Amino acid sequence: MRLSAESLVVIILVGLVAGWLAAKVVRGYGLGIVGDIIVGVIGAYIGNWLLPRLGIHLGTGVVLAILNATVGAIVLLLLVRLVRRL
Repeated sequence: MRLSAESLVVIILVGLVAGWLAAKVVRGYGLGIVGDIIVGVIGAYIGNWLLPRLGIHLGTGVVLAILNATVGAIVLLLLVRLVRRL
């Protein structure tokens, strides 16, 4: 798979915004720029896997991609919080 430079920039920006939003929703998980990007990108994969299985289809577009990735990132941060408590 070959990504263009523009695609990579969009992935990083979506990950950054989604990770930052998720950190604001799940209090106490500010991870910095790099951490927010990582959480956002992993969250995008989780959101793309989870939401269709729940019957939720958001559509296409950058804003909806950010929303999808944010939902996945929130799930990821909640799982991290749960594991840390164990």
